[in-house]
Amino acid sequence: MTGLTVLVVDDEPLARRRLTRLLGRLNWVERIEQATDVLDACRKTVEIQPDIMLLDIQMPGGSGFDVLERLESEPPVVVFVTAFDHHALRAFEANAVDYLTKPIEPGRFDQAMARAQSIVGARLQTDRIAELQETIASLKRALREQPRQTGEFWVKIRGEHLRVGLEKIIRFQAERDYVRIHVAGADYLYQETLGSLEQRLDSSEFIRVHRGAIVRIDTIVGIRPAPFAAMIAVLKDGSEIRIGRTYASSVREKLMRK
Repeated sequence: MTGLTVLVVDDEPLARRRLTRLLGRLNWVERIEQATDVLDACRKTVEIQPDIMLLDIQMPGGSGFDVLERLESEPPVVVFVTAFDHHALRAFEANAVDYLTKPIEPGRFDQAMARAQSIVGARLQTDRIAELQETIASLKRALREQPRQTGEFWVKIRGEHLRVGLEKIIRFQAERDYVRIHVAGADYLYQETLGSLEQRLDSSEFIRVHRGAIVRIDTIVGIRPAPFAAMIAVLKDGSEIRIGRTYASSVREKLMRK
């Protein structure tokens, strides 16, 4: 099957670019469109009638659920894009068309898209609607039950995977499409954007101090002034992180409360 149209729905430009690049490798995808929020996604779904929709769940001003609930006739084949833990998502396999977890792995992406391609035009319309409704209900239940914070990170080192417990992490530092995870005496590169990661962290334990840094609150041992009215956070491991001006008030408020 060739000449299919795919609509990418995600509020993060970086995530949309990454999905678009991956879609560009598929010779059966003829047209790629993008939407940034619920209203935009609903409008473009009506206008272009995509065959497949890559749909993020968490977006400002609404969610992927809202998009699906507003679809009326001829819903596209939906592949969910989520930040849920892999274990929680196992419960959706029986109901969801498919899902991708952030950060997206190319091999897993190809697998999901091959599955989506195979069922485009193969299901009855009533089956699509019933399956979407059942999937929405399952994901909503999981969203209520799933803790916001991810308890562990798996990092790849010299071909092997190492588990890094969240309780050991001192800070996260942005590095383009990645974050660098700092623990006592070591650091690891992890494929996820800092903005996406921030949504999954407990705000009572971690705080963003700069557009490129998130730190564990109880590792901050002091705040010292810097030139031009700036501030520097001093951490337990001896590292120092500049506090961005837009984050200064929230940092002061959070530390004073504690």
